[in-house]
This record gives sequence, C-alpha cells and structure tokens, in this order.
Amino acid sequence: MSKDCGNHGGGKEAAVRRILAAVIAFIIIVLITIFLVWAILRPTKPRFVLQDATVFAFNLSQPHLLTTNFQITFASRNPNSKIGIYYDRLHVYATYRNQQITLRTAIPPTYQGHKEDNIWSPFVYGTAVPIAPYNSVALGEEQGRGFVGLMIRADGRVRWKVGTLITGKYHIHVRCPAYINLGNKAAGVIVGDNAVKYTLVTKCTVNV
Repeated sequence: MSKDCGNHGGGKEAAVRRILAAVIAFIIIVLITIFLVWAILRPTKPRFVLQDATVFAFNLSQPHLLTTNFQITFASRNPNSKIGIYYDRLHVYATYRNQQITLRTAIPPTYQGHKEDNIWSPFVYGTAVPIAPYNSVALGEEQGRGFVGLMIRADGRVRWKVGTLITGKYHIHVRCPAYINLGNKAAGVIVGDNAVKYTLVTKCTVNV
C-alpha cells in the first residue's frame, strides 16, 4: 500500500517538472523570437523637430521669479517601414540651464504607424517659478541681448509594434533647443494680444 502511494507522489512531481520545463521552454522561444525580429528589423528611433513657439508671457521679476506661457509645436516622424510606435506617456516642459521653469504638460497617448507623422501643439507654462539666483542673472543678461536660449524637453515611455507583437515599455527622452528672439517682436508673427509666434524648425535629439 505504501509503495503505491510513493509511486503516485513521484508521478505528480514528474508531471509538475514537465509542465515547468514546457513553460520555461515557451518563454525562451518567445524571447528568442523577439530578439530575432528586433535584430532583423533594426528599429530606428523616432525623429522630432521643434517647429515653432508662440510666446504669451515671459516675465522675470524679483526675487528671482519667472512667469512663462508658451504654445509649442513639434513634429514626430516614425522612420520605420515595418514597426509602429505606441507613445504611452509623454510629458513636455521647458528648462533653462538645466533648471525646470514650467510645469509638465501631458500629451495624450497615441499610436504612430509606419512612416507616419504626428504634430503636437501643447501649452507649457509656469507662474512665479523660483529660479536659482545665478540663472536669474544669466537670464536677465540674455533678455537684455534679445535672444533667450531654452530647452524644450519631452520625457515618456514608448512601445514598439512589429506585426501583432508589442514590446515592453522603453524610456524616451527628447531635447529640443529653442533660441527665441524675445527682444524683437518683428522676428515673429503677432497672433493676438501681446502673443508672438516664432518659427524655429530645430532638430531635436532623441534617446530611447
């Protein structure tokens, strides 16, 4: 009697081992397939261009407080012919000398198909944002010369779509330099009360 029970228990353990081995083998096959598809297709990261910036407010006051309000337009292109891109999360904001000067504005999640272009025009703004004293001095000097150098940033997460296969999430970091001639409104186009639209057409760096 005890011998039969021992054999029965051993059979269960063998079945569990076979199931685990099958699951592990399946996972390995899936990972190898993803790797091969990735290596063969060689996905290219999206391209971003900062097209323009409409400045509604840019006021530096004491003690070291900055109020800004922009509407920026940037375009994204998926250069891949067989790979789509899911933008699950993308937050846009502005910095000055690596210090954030606006709130983060969320771009709605979207899918970008093969060789497809997307254009976004989010508002980025900040009210009485404290900035470092040395940045305040530098910014005041730049305003006095006319041109102000900002960095428009977009941080988020993307996924790649190959056929029916969708990868995990990857971080994406976009950096777009923006040199705006605030000292000369004639350099832009007046669009409403005290708002000026400046054409930039600046290529952005993208890291994924």
